[in-house]
Amino acid sequence: MKLISYNVNGVRAAIKKGLIDWLKDEDPDIFCIQECKAQESDVDIRLFSDLGYNVFWHSAEKKGYSGVVIFSKLSPISIKIGCGEEEYDREGRVIRLDFDEFSILNVYMPSGTTGDIRQDFKMKWLEYFQLYIDKLKIDFPNLIICGDFNIANHEIDIHNPVSNKNSSGFLPEEREWLTSFIESGFVDSFRRKYPDEQKYSWWTYRANARTNNKGWRIDYFVCAEPLWPTINDARILNDIIHSDHCPILLELFSEKG
Repeated sequence: MKLISYNVNGVRAAIKKGLIDWLKDEDPDIFCIQECKAQESDVDIRLFSDLGYNVFWHSAEKKGYSGVVIFSKLSPISIKIGCGEEEYDREGRVIRLDFDEFSILNVYMPSGTTGDIRQDFKMKWLEYFQLYIDKLKIDFPNLIICGDFNIANHEIDIHNPVSNKNSSGFLPEEREWLTSFIESGFVDSFRRKYPDEQKYSWWTYRANARTNNKGWRIDYFVCAEPLWPTINDARILNDIIHSDHCPILLELFSEKG
């Protein structure tokens, strides 16, 4: 089974850059996107349904902002739109599908790069999200969380850790939170699979950063520790370009073979 997560930075813009042809060729079973920046009515859903996907959409109230979507060829047994907290749900940040063997939660975590107000909002969200997941995993222990976390966790996850030590997304308190979150019962799938590999999932549009591979790894598949034996591979598809991010991939296999 193949799962892909991708911050598309505007699904309509990504479609114009060839997203649908790539998706058809890649053929994931579940495709999660962040920053769709569109209402469901703004997009020709047939582009996805014709490929066999059921579509589950959670837009932000603000037009052209945030939003998460899950496209799934599998039929979920339950669907949860949002996290139940209005100040976050109106920004379209969380959607979850439950299946017999696992649940997948697609999240777009806030950025704090626009100033102190949003950084404070981000830190408040991080505290809330930890408590939210702590409760959620009691009922849904086989939980996979994917999306744009807007945090690079370790020095290997960022091209210049020294110059970015005071940058939102690499602040000590953000990194401490992410380490603690993962240690609360999850696995950073890419980092466990490839502990020494330096790959990035986001590059600023400025200064030819992507050409020079000056990026950050801020997109993750984290899975509940008991699911780790079912993980076949976890990769960063950094040669795919429809966005300032690139897709990340998680492959699962049955323990029964």
